[in-house]
Amino acid sequence: MITLAHLRAAFNLSEFDPRPALVKMAPYRAETLESPYPDPSAPPPNEAGVLALVYPDDEGRLGVLLTLRNDKLRGHSGQVSFPGGRRDPTDPDFTATALRETCEELGLCNPPTEILGMMTRIYIPPSHFYVHPTVAYLNRLPSLQPNPEEVAEVFTLPLQDLFDDRLKQHDYHQFNGYRVRVPYYNVQGHKVWGATAVMLSELEHRLRAVVPSELLQTR
Repeated sequence: MITLAHLRAAFNLSEFDPRPALVKMAPYRAETLESPYPDPSAPPPNEAGVLALVYPDDEGRLGVLLTLRNDKLRGHSGQVSFPGGRRDPTDPDFTATALRETCEELGLCNPPTEILGMMTRIYIPPSHFYVHPTVAYLNRLPSLQPNPEEVAEVFTLPLQDLFDDRLKQHDYHQFNGYRVRVPYYNVQGHKVWGATAVMLSELEHRLRAVVPSELLQTR
């Protein structure tokens, strides 16, 4: 079973190269394998913070909280994401942004038990945002009050499932005239793709670096 000690170790690695994890689940153009990146001639990207909140279920198994965005939202509607949003000028850092937005979206306003660390900043081309993910631990998940204007569903991805290769699948889509390979995690019938999948991939690779191999087995 993956433990809090494993998570702490995963964010205390002396050396960790996130690039293999990021590339594995990032959409790219099938013809050139080119991953999207900010256009240097464009205005600076907006900045956002999201929260990857880990907590135990009733049997002590750790999972991470995910939300399905309302399909009427202007940006990234109907997609699975971590709670979070645009940084406010009054936010002291991106963790504060993630916590504030989580409170607004889910009614989860108590601070986490422990902030474990930050993951790699991810660029999202369609919305021209840099997203900064904070990973935190909460020893008990209280009753949530999702904002229906923003959140259609809340569910949990068990951390153990990150190691199940059967959940890693892909589609092909046309974007701006290019055929793009889009990897995703199949989580309870939801396709978790894009930036959220990339962040989950980094979390998986961090855990793979510290969790004994016998604990990485899936059924």
